[in-house]
Amino acid sequence: MKFTPLLATALLTLSVACSKVEPTPSAAPSATTAAADVSAAGFPEGFETGTKTAYTTGSVTLGSGSWTLNDALIGNTTADAKTGSQSVRVRNVGTVGMNFNTTTGASVVTVGHAVYGTDASSQWELWVSQNSGSSYVKVGSTITSSSATLSTASFSVNLSGSVRLQIRKISGGTNRINIDNVTVEQYGTDGGGTTPPPATGGKKFLFDGSHGELAGNADWVLDVNSGVASRYPSPAQSGITSTTAETYWTGAISAWGVALAKQGHTVEQLPAGAAISYGNTANPQDLSYYSVFVVDEPNIIFTAAEKTAILRFVQNGGGLFMISDHDISDRNNDGYDSPDIWNDLMQNNSVQANPFGFTVNLDNIVENSSNVRTGTNPILNGSQGSVTQLSFHNGATMTLNPTANSTVQGLIWRTSATQGNSLAMAASSTFGSGRVVIIGDSSPADDGTGSPGNTVYDGWNENPSHSRLHLNASLWLAKLQ
Repeated sequence: MKFTPLLATALLTLSVACSKVEPTPSAAPSATTAAADVSAAGFPEGFETGTKTAYTTGSVTLGSGSWTLNDALIGNTTADAKTGSQSVRVRNVGTVGMNFNTTTGASVVTVGHAVYGTDASSQWELWVSQNSGSSYVKVGSTITSSSATLSTASFSVNLSGSVRLQIRKISGGTNRINIDNVTVEQYGTDGGGTTPPPATGGKKFLFDGSHGELAGNADWVLDVNSGVASRYPSPAQSGITSTTAETYWTGAISAWGVALAKQGHTVEQLPAGAAISYGNTANPQDLSYYSVFVVDEPNIIFTAAEKTAILRFVQNGGGLFMISDHDISDRNNDGYDSPDIWNDLMQNNSVQANPFGFTVNLDNIVENSSNVRTGTNPILNGSQGSVTQLSFHNGATMTLNPTANSTVQGLIWRTSATQGNSLAMAASSTFGSGRVVIIGDSSPADDGTGSPGNTVYDGWNENPSHSRLHLNASLWLAKLQ
């Protein structure tokens, strides 16, 4: 809700319920180190720059290089499932393959896929060559495309050196499929900067500290040094072992970051004053260098350019972890609280209205709910354990809109709610080739230890489900489960 500073001041006591005292503000240091892109050169490939209107075998020059399309074309009709204006359309047992090598290897490859229009389902596979196309081997499982909405298939290739890819449709006859948003991560690295890369298979997580996460009564970062959420938490992450306590860092969500580091992932923070960009190689913390962007209760509205960057990041394969708070929780008295800011991102942008299929409700919930989605779900029953409940200490719910995004699904609802489109406390969806998770309260991520002088509350250890939910969701967003 947007309201006047006078009203915000009168209601400030309501936002204090979610903890913390305002730290002394300080200017953020500038980031000057260069970073290496985690993506192979030319990727992601969105098939936006080429033209091929016939199914006959032929080559087409795309942003990443030359590709051969056999029984396939570049489609741009309303029936073609796509991000942007074009995608590949394949029929019969057609193939879509690179005529060039990526010389930095391939760790994880993702492919967006869907059926064309109202066609029936088809199956396809990813094949990989390490000898410039002389021979190929199949990677991962056979994938079935059955929905007209793009889904993302992920393959752990984990090959160094020169690699080229080929997508092979293997069933379905004249039924057609669309292929879009092919991403290739370089082998053995997940971003650059001055920090050594994580262990093979590790991902790189960026936690936002640039949008008022330290404002007022808050401390929603991994670590604070002299009042600033600096790029690299201190002490260095390299000192973390399996027995390191979360108090190694001083932010109120340090337990989250330390837990990811123990699993071989790399965490960074985006300091106040740093830019949110996507595709800007001059920015050492450009979103393209990370697998997941975590934003815990923002209190400064995103600019138009920042909203475009965030949505394009997700659309092209990134993971976005959104955490909101309750209505009337404007900690810096600028007229916007986190429900306003998240809704503005989704409703007022240049990419797509309601891209994720949910909105944040303007409510304020205190409740412990065990109304958890049934069935197999990697966020609720992932490698970090099963999630059986979620406690809100002043949080907001979400309304889901499957018409806007058919992939949206609730994860946990209020106790009194049916497992439908109303009163979700946590939800997930995909957009393009990326993934999104939202939790409506910042309290479950709060580990109870923060900057000196701050008052915080331990929601992370309130019950085992809180850490499991955040860590499972983090790994799902990074396409590790």
